Amino acid sequence: MTSSTASAPIGIGRAVATVFLPFAGGYYLSYLYRSVNAVIADRLATDLTLTPAMLGLMTSAYFLAFAAFQIPLGLLLDRFGPRRVQSLLLCVAALGAVVFSIGQGAGMLILGRALIGLGVAGGLMASFKAITLWFPKARWPLVNGCFLAMGGLGAMSATTPVEAFLELTDWRGLFAGLAAATIVVAAIIFLVVPNMGRAATAPSVRDQLAGLATIYRDRLFWRLAPISVATMASNMSIQGLWAGPWLRDVAGFDSETVAQYLFGLALSMTVGFVSVGVAADRLAARGIGLMSVMGAGLAVFSLVLAAIVFGLAPTAWWTWALFGLLGNASALAYAELSRHFPLAYAGRANTALNLLVFLGAFAAQYAIGLVIGLWPVVDGRSPPAAYSAAFALVLVVQLAALAWFFWAGRWVVSPAAPEAANAASAAPPSRRGP
Repeated sequence: MTSSTASAPIGIGRAVATVFLPFAGGYYLSYLYRSVNAVIADRLATDLTLTPAMLGLMTSAYFLAFAAFQIPLGLLLDRFGPRRVQSLLLCVAALGAVVFSIGQGAGMLILGRALIGLGVAGGLMASFKAITLWFPKARWPLVNGCFLAMGGLGAMSATTPVEAFLELTDWRGLFAGLAAATIVVAAIIFLVVPNMGRAATAPSVRDQLAGLATIYRDRLFWRLAPISVATMASNMSIQGLWAGPWLRDVAGFDSETVAQYLFGLALSMTVGFVSVGVAADRLAARGIGLMSVMGAGLAVFSLVLAAIVFGLAPTAWWTWALFGLLGNASALAYAELSRHFPLAYAGRANTALNLLVFLGAFAAQYAIGLVIGLWPVVDGRSPPAAYSAAFALVLVVQLAALAWFFWAGRWVVSPAAPEAANAASAAPPSRRGP
C-alpha cells in the first residue's frame, strides 16, 4: 500500500496562512467557475445564438472533464503531493478561461469549459489531502467544514457580485479576469504551501485498479452511490445553471432580481455545508447515525424540488433557500464511506464516488437543456411547462434513488468500527459484494 514521508502538523496559525487559505482560494474559484453560467446564461444564449440544449452541453462539459480526471488525480496526488498538482491544474483552468473568453462559437466554449473543469478537478481532493498533512488530526472535521464553506462563498460570488461586475465589462472580460486570478492563486499555492516531502513508495496503477474493484463491489457503496449521484447532480446542475433561467422564465424576474435570488441560494448552500455537519455531529451523540440524518435530509430535499416542479410558490424565496440548504445532506456519504472502508481505501472510495457524481451532474445538466429545448421559445423565454418537465425528470430519478437507499438498508452490512478498520487497513473489506 501507499506510504509517504510524514508531514508533521505545524502551528495552527501558520497552517491557516500557508495551507488553508491558498487551497481555499483554488476551491473558491472552482465553485465560482461552476456556478457563474447561471448568471450569464442569457447573455451567452443571445450573443452566440445558443439553444437550451447547447447551453446545457456547453456548461456541463465542466462536469464531464472533472469526472474523467478523478482516478488519475488520485495517483498524481499520491506521487507528487497536493502543492504541485493543484498549482499545475489551476494553470490549466486559467487556460480554459482564456479559451472561453475568446470563443466565437459553441465548440470553443465547450473546449474552454472542459479545460476549466479539468483544471479545478483537484480543488477539493487536493485540499483534503493537504489538510491531513498539515493540520492536527483532532481538528480535521472543523477544518473540513470551514473549507467546504469557502466553496459556498465562491458560489455566492457568482451571483450578485458577478452581475455588478458585468456592469463594467461583458462576459468575455469576466472570464479574462478569472484567468488572471486563477494564475495568481496557482502561484501562491506553489510558492507558499509547504512541501510534503517525497513519497517513500508510490501506488502502482495495478494497485489502484485493484482497490477500485474492491470498492465498486461493495454493498454500502452501491447503497449510497445512487442517491448521492441523483441529489448532488440535481443540486449542481440546477444551482450551477438552470436556476437562473427558471427564475427569469417561470418566476418572471429581471436580471438583477435573478442575481439576488441566486445569491440567497448560494448563501443557504454555504450555511448548509457547515450546519449539516454540525447537525450530524450532535445527533450522533444521541445515537442517530449519519445514514438516518442523510436519508431524512434528502427526503425533505426531494419535497422541495417537487414544490419547484409543480410551481407551488414560483416567486417564493424559501423554496430556493431550502434547496441550497438541504442539497448538501448527500455530502455525508463521503464521511460514511471513509468510516466504512479501511484507511488505505478511504481516499479511493471518495474519488470513486466523486467520479459518478460528476458524470451524473454532466448528464443532468445536459438532459435538462434537451428537455427544455423541446418547447418553442417565445419572446426569448422558454415556457414554464418546459422547466416543469425537465425538473420532473430529475425528480423522478431522485425519488427512485431515495427509495433504493431506504430499501437497501435492510441488507447492507454495518460499517466496521474505526479501530477494527484501522487495524485491518492493509486488507480489503470483508462480507462485501453484490
